[in-house]
Amino acid sequence: MSKQDDALEILKALGLPKQQQNDRSCLTLLSLAAIRENDRWSKVSRPLLRIWDMMAWMREHYGKDYAANSRETIRRQSVHQFEQARLIDRNPDDPARPTNSGDTVYQLTEAAADVLRRFGKKDFASACEQFIKNHGTLSASYQRARQLIKVPVTLPDGSKVELSPGIHNELQRLIVEDFSSRFAPGSYVLYLGDTAEKRLVIDRKRLKQLGIPELNHDKLPDVVLYDEGRNWLFLIEAVTTHGPVSPKRHAELESSLKNCAAGRVYVTAFMDFAAFKKYASEIVWESEVWIADFPDHMIHFNGDKFLGPYPRRNA
Repeated sequence: MSKQDDALEILKALGLPKQQQNDRSCLTLLSLAAIRENDRWSKVSRPLLRIWDMMAWMREHYGKDYAANSRETIRRQSVHQFEQARLIDRNPDDPARPTNSGDTVYQLTEAAADVLRRFGKKDFASACEQFIKNHGTLSASYQRARQLIKVPVTLPDGSKVELSPGIHNELQRLIVEDFSSRFAPGSYVLYLGDTAEKRLVIDRKRLKQLGIPELNHDKLPDVVLYDEGRNWLFLIEAVTTHGPVSPKRHAELESSLKNCAAGRVYVTAFMDFAAFKKYASEIVWESEVWIADFPDHMIHFNGDKFLGPYPRRNA
């Protein structure tokens, strides 16, 4: 087997969730252990690495050249879970170093390194069992979290609500906290849905004042923001499993909002660029795309303006 195959077996044996059983996480583990294709697992070491260092190591020793903008994905979808699973420590050389520092480093824990050094030996399984006994598995932890932990969301006015766990609601949190602060500062949240509880936030008074009918949950966009200063209504779909603001969806919403005088800004939000590419051909023109991995930027599906409502089409 290749070293990537070995790394995959290790991640499975240590109970990492399926979302981390992939090439990206395998290469991340190999970089943190400094194990090249022809190295023996008994030679595992524990270098202090920034994420940039991990990416450079993957490129040099495994020929995997991740784009610069993949750094955040590696951090959020591999390194973060390794830390939760107690495979690595963050900033063990300087625990006071801010997390967002460019000098943030990660290192295999000694306990994890000891398990990795035993891969291929008779006592590897028992070493994994002992590690799991001491630290638990991340898969089991995530399952408990689904039952116990909510997704906290801070609204623009400073108030807080909690969404049920899940990637869709995590994207909605990023829309409310990150998108709104950048592109709709000072806006009101008129509607925020929840995949489990359906309606979570709904400002009926303002909706009525704006001439917006109270629609069923499945008829509304996932997030509706209102920028009173510009009189702009942001209608935002958070796409994880369902589709974007398509021509059909746009027409349906325009029909429902025929009595609303506010300018409409249609936005389709994605967690990452891969999800955007999957749905790009379905997105309606004269709308916007926001990708959480690149929060300071927007993709504009028309070139005549930066951001704002478009003239209404004749019915």
